[in-house]
Amino acid sequence: MNNIRRSLLAAAGLLLLKPLAALAAWNQEAFGAKSAADALKGLGTANPAPSKDIVIEAPQIAENGAVVPIEISSNIPGTTSIAVLIEKNPFPLAGKFDFKEGALPFVKLNVKMGETSDVRVIALAGGKSFVATREIKVTIGGCGG
Repeated sequence: MNNIRRSLLAAAGLLLLKPLAALAAWNQEAFGAKSAADALKGLGTANPAPSKDIVIEAPQIAENGAVVPIEISSNIPGTTSIAVLIEKNPFPLAGKFDFKEGALPFVKLNVKMGETSDVRVIALAGGKSFVATREIKVTIGGCGG
């Protein structure tokens, strides 16, 4: 009976360590950055090349900056990650998504935008960084009011 308890406790302990491993992957430098340039530096994506193969679907005008829907897909072969930066937000890096080999590089997210801003999407493929940008106009405040 003691062996069963120990086994169950060991299994429970391993399950608790999994979220801790996810926290270890947290990129504090990039997500805590207060400027887009610092967020890019934290991501290690220097001088991304412009690409028309990154598709950003978002409203031209967001009537409510508190919830702005954005869909992103990358048609760049071998895309392994997508990062979304909102230039004028207090913390520009809105999200970073990693893809395993063979996964479809597509994300859909809702973001807050305090004001009209460029949304910059960085895709990493084959060890190179690519970027696409789209301006979204905000008519009612999100982050800032």
